[in-house]
Amino acid sequence: MVRAVEAGESFAALSRSDLAALVPELLLCGQLIDRSGMAHLISAFGREGMTEVAIEEWQASSPWYTRRMQRALRFEGDDVVTIFKGMQLDIGAPPQFMDFRYRVHDRDHGEFRLDHCGALMDVEPLGDAYVTAMCHEIEDPTFDATALATNPHVQVRPIHRPPRSPADRHPHCAWTVTIDPSHVPPAVAPHTEALGRTVAVAVELSPVDREGEGRHDYSGPLLSDLRFGEFSKSALVRIAEEVCLQHHMLALGFLMGVRKRTDEQSALELARKQLTGIAGLTAERIRRVLDLPATFDGLATVLDVHPLLAPRQYVERVLCDDGGALELRIGRRGGAATDGAWPTLIDADHLGALDALVRGVDPHFSTRVVSEDEDALVVEIVRDEHPAKECAEVAVTRFSSGSSFEFRDRGIPLPLTVV
Repeated sequence: MVRAVEAGESFAALSRSDLAALVPELLLCGQLIDRSGMAHLISAFGREGMTEVAIEEWQASSPWYTRRMQRALRFEGDDVVTIFKGMQLDIGAPPQFMDFRYRVHDRDHGEFRLDHCGALMDVEPLGDAYVTAMCHEIEDPTFDATALATNPHVQVRPIHRPPRSPADRHPHCAWTVTIDPSHVPPAVAPHTEALGRTVAVAVELSPVDREGEGRHDYSGPLLSDLRFGEFSKSALVRIAEEVCLQHHMLALGFLMGVRKRTDEQSALELARKQLTGIAGLTAERIRRVLDLPATFDGLATVLDVHPLLAPRQYVERVLCDDGGALELRIGRRGGAATDGAWPTLIDADHLGALDALVRGVDPHFSTRVVSEDEDALVVEIVRDEHPAKECAEVAVTRFSSGSSFEFRDRGIPLPLTVV
């Protein structure tokens, strides 16, 4: 009997414990979007062009998704604590891989350091020029862009940062965060304004049901770490949806930056390479963390929660599962289609990202076109006799140490009070 997975089921179909394990994975995979895309940008535009696109994509996206998460988890404010809470739920700062440690002096002053920076570990082998591009040229405007979403008078400034001297210096970097009314806010960049007009910024996601066990929001004190298992199932569903939306927003910012620098066909080709690399690696990590079998049933679960196809309120799609085969319908009239987000990069002539996704569950899977018209692309997922080789785009993304990173339980987090 064919079963169409109903809209809204998606993350809610998972258990609370599975959601708690999945959320940090989604945060990490969001950070790895850059590992997937930047190598291709360097090839196309050089280090300088890559740096410019990286700045623009984070400037464009992070202020909007930061405010969304604040509203969703009820920790809106204009102080340093609010800024730090937002960073803990940001794909730019996935827990442990980007090990941010925070200190609050008062409502307007704080510090953070990175005891471990996975991004630095990826870039250091490329040499000091690439380290400087990331830790100076990119971080200065993008840290500010994220913080300015909370208070227009904030500045994030380095205490020290790489290139490291000595070479094993710890923490990897340290920064001050200062709110001062005399600070003149910078002008909002055109790419930030443009992303603010997307459907993604305003789409409504699952409301948090304030009944049941667990934390329903992040009001209260700033914690040294977030233990996602302490959140309620409903809150975890909303967090997962918001994090997937962060993926889409970052990718939209990426495409905006690329389009400024090349023709439309070349821009779409670069965006497809980015999507293919991260789609495959994300599917692999989702399957592993949820301990799913390499079967059609396991693949159906991965497809149902994969950021390419989530959240459901933004991506119009239907997955039909009869237990022995899968058919996926990607609609062309939802919010993601309006924005030109990831799903629009997939069509009958460009199935590479979908193939990478399904092969992240098992290399024997592949996709075939059933039909395509102005309303939808329909594909069937089949199992081939011989496994496919890993595609180049996934191999590039796997260069990051994040591809094999493992989270660990760090115990009960402590509330961070004013020092």
